[in-house]
Amino acid sequence: MAAGSTICKVQLNIADMDRNYYETHDLTIAQHPSETDERLMMRIVAFALHASDRLVITKGIGGEDEPDLWEKDYGGDIELWIDLGQVDEKRLRKACGRSEKVIVYTYNLKAASAWWRQNGGTFARFKNFEALHLHADGIEKLHARTMRLSATISDGELSLHSDDGDVTITQEQWR
Repeated sequence: MAAGSTICKVQLNIADMDRNYYETHDLTIAQHPSETDERLMMRIVAFALHASDRLVITKGIGGEDEPDLWEKDYGGDIELWIDLGQVDEKRLRKACGRSEKVIVYTYNLKAASAWWRQNGGTFARFKNFEALHLHADGIEKLHARTMRLSATISDGELSLHSDDGDVTITQEQWR
C-alpha cells in the first residue's frame, strides 16, 4: 500500500506592506509523500506573496490538472496560476492558455539555472508568464506538521518567523 499524504496545519499571519494586505489565514496543506519539506514551505511562501481570500493551495504534486496555487474569479475562470520548480513547456503552454497570469517560482538555484538556460528562450513567447527565483536558505527548518508563521513583506522581501527561527526570502526576477 502506498504511503498517504501528510496533513500540515498552518496559521499564517501576513503583514504585506507592499500591497497593504494584513490578514491571518488558517491553511490545511497535504504534503505528498514525494514532496520535500523545502517545497512545501515554498508553497507557503508563494501563498504569502499573493495571499487573498480567493487564493487556494491545491493538491500540489498530486494534482495533474492543477497548479500548486491558483486564484479564480467568482465565475470560475482562473486569474492566477502559480507553479513551483522546473515546469515543462507543455504544462506552461497549457497554463498560459487557461489563466490570465502564470507565475513560476523556482527555488533550487543550480537546477533552476540549468532549466532556465535550456528553456528561457522558448518561454519568451508566453506573454502572460512570469518567472522568479526564490532565495530562501534554511527554510526547511521551519517545517512542522503544525505551524504558526508570521510573514512580513516589504520591498519584495519576505521575512518568515516562527518559534523555530527566522528566514528571509528574496526574489530574483527572471522574466
